[in-house]
Amino acid sequence: MNIQVIRATETWQQAGAYYVRIQGMAKQHNITLRREFDEHDTPDTKYIVLTDDDFPVATCRLYGIDAKSAVIGRVVVLPEYRGKGLGKQVMGEAEKWLAELEYTNVVIESRDVAVGFYEKLGYEVTGESVVHGDTFDCVRMEKGIRE
Repeated sequence: MNIQVIRATETWQQAGAYYVRIQGMAKQHNITLRREFDEHDTPDTKYIVLTDDDFPVATCRLYGIDAKSAVIGRVVVLPEYRGKGLGKQVMGEAEKWLAELEYTNVVIESRDVAVGFYEKLGYEVTGESVVHGDTFDCVRMEKGIRE
């Protein structure tokens, strides 16, 4: 693998994030485009895209919710690239970027089946209970990223 990290700020780079989300999540779970792309997907939203020889293979999106906290969401790795550490890498890159932007806390609404993955990355369950979304049941998790 020849993995490169892109902080997707231009439309063509964001298209890579959208591609991974459509192929790696929406298509697999029969999620409509209207439900996959919501009010948090704007021209100002930040995305991390990992490429393998210029082909997008993993992504996440990040956006602030207040002066100190930001959300990392829509973490997706293409099925054929799972189990190779790319989810951990994309999360680390997102946390690094958010720290540079002076955020100190990251919030994640994890699919219930992915809680263990985020716990290994230092996230803790903070929600009272499972949030029943349109597509998945999610658990709110948080992590401090700088002091």
